[in-house]
Amino acid sequence: MANQFVFLLRQHVGAPCEPVVKVGDEVKVGTLLAKPTGLGANIHSSCDGKVASVDSNCIKVDVTNAGKPDGSFVKVTASTPLDLIKEAGVVGQGGAGFPAGVKLSTPIKDGHILINAAECEPFLAHNMKQIFTDLDKTIKGIKHCIEITGAKDAIIAIKKKHKEEILKLKEALKNEPNITLHYLPNIYPMGEERAVVRECLGNGETVLGVTELPSAANAHVVNIETALRIAEAIDEGKPDIFKNLTVAGKIKGHKNESQVFMNVPVGTPVKDIIEMAGGIDGDYGEIILGGPFTGKSCNLEDPITKTTGAILVTEPFENFNGAKTGLLVCACGGNEDRMKELAKKLNLTVGLVQYCKQAVDPKGNGAYKCENPGHCPGQAQKILAFKKEGCTDVLIGNCSDCTNTVMGSAPKFGMNVHHQTDTIFKTMGVEVMRELKENTHCTQDDDF
Repeated sequence: MANQFVFLLRQHVGAPCEPVVKVGDEVKVGTLLAKPTGLGANIHSSCDGKVASVDSNCIKVDVTNAGKPDGSFVKVTASTPLDLIKEAGVVGQGGAGFPAGVKLSTPIKDGHILINAAECEPFLAHNMKQIFTDLDKTIKGIKHCIEITGAKDAIIAIKKKHKEEILKLKEALKNEPNITLHYLPNIYPMGEERAVVRECLGNGETVLGVTELPSAANAHVVNIETALRIAEAIDEGKPDIFKNLTVAGKIKGHKNESQVFMNVPVGTPVKDIIEMAGGIDGDYGEIILGGPFTGKSCNLEDPITKTTGAILVTEPFENFNGAKTGLLVCACGGNEDRMKELAKKLNLTVGLVQYCKQAVDPKGNGAYKCENPGHCPGQAQKILAFKKEGCTDVLIGNCSDCTNTVMGSAPKFGMNVHHQTDTIFKTMGVEVMRELKENTHCTQDDDF
C-alpha cells in the first residue's frame, strides 16, 4: 500500500473542487475532502489518514489504512435518491466524468436510459467482469436511473461479440421487462454517447448534432460502472471512492493479457497498481492512463481518478529516423498535442497537421467533436494534401472506419501509415489497426 494517496481536485467535467480540509486534519474512508464551486462533484477520501498538503491541484493524504470494498466508511446522507448521488460525488465512469446527479436531474418522461456497456476501447475488460461480479447491484442502479428520471425503460448497449456476458444478462433480465439489450458492432468508437443513441434509438442512422446531448433524443447515456456506483450511493450511502480498471501491456508474467482490478481506491498511485499486476517487464515506451485511443501518457506517481479506465504499458517505441509525416487528427482519438507527442516519441518530423473532415470545433475551444462517430466519408483529400507537402508518412488517430478509408488512399500515394495505437497493439501481440477485415454489420437476431 502506498504511503500517500493523491486526490486531484478535478476528476469531473467542470471546474476544480474547493478543498474543505486543511493540512493536519484526520480523515476516514468516505470523509468529504472537496466540494464543487459550480459544475462538478464532491470528492471523498478513499483511505484513513492525515492530510499532508492542500493546493489548487490536489489534496495529498498520508495513508494509515486504504479503503476496502467491504470495509467501513463514512456514509453520505440525503433525503432523496438523486441527492444521494450528488452527495456521493458519482460521475460518469467511462472517462468523460460528467456529474451523474446533474445528468439525472433532467427528466426524460417516457424516455430511455441507455446503459453503455460497449467497453469501447481495445483491451479493456473491467466492464465485462462487472457483469459477472456485480450484476444484481448494477441492475438496481439501472432501475434507480429509470425511477429518478421518469424513463419508460432502459436499454443495455453491448458489443455482440461478448456472448457469455450477453447470456448472463439475458438470464438476469428475465423478470425485468423494461430492461432490454441492444447489440453493437465491434468497431471503435461504439461507446461514444451519440453513437450509442444512434445505434439504440436511430436504427444506426439518426445522428444527434455535435452540440446536442442525448436528452435531445429523450435519453440519458449512463456507463455501466456508473450504474453500479449509483446503486452503492443510494442503497449503501457509499461515496464514489473506488474504480474498476484494466491493466495490460508489458507486465511481468502477463504478456498479451488484460488483468482486471476491481474497486481500486481512488488516489492510489499508478505504480502501486502496476506492481500488483506483476511489475513492468524491462524497458518500456510509455505508460498510458486510459485506453489506446483516448488515454494520455502518465507518470508512475500519477493517481487513479474516478474516470481512470486502464493502465497500459507499451514496449519501446520504434524509430522512424525523422521521416516527414502528416498528422491526421480525429475527434474520436488523441488530440493534436497527444499526436505530436507520439510523433516525437516515434522520431517522426511533423510536416503538416490536418483534422479529419468530420471533426468540428463547435465552441471554438479546441474540443473537437465528430459529426457521425464511427461512420467516415473518406480521407483522400487530406492524404493528397500531405503528399503535396512532401510527407512520406502519415500518423493517424482515427476510428475504425476512418482508418479503413485512409488505407484506401495513402498506400496508393506510396505513403507509410502509422496509427496512434500501433505501439500498444504490437505490445499486446495484436495486428495493428489498418483495414477492417470483419463484417461490422450487427443484427439484433437472438442467436445466443
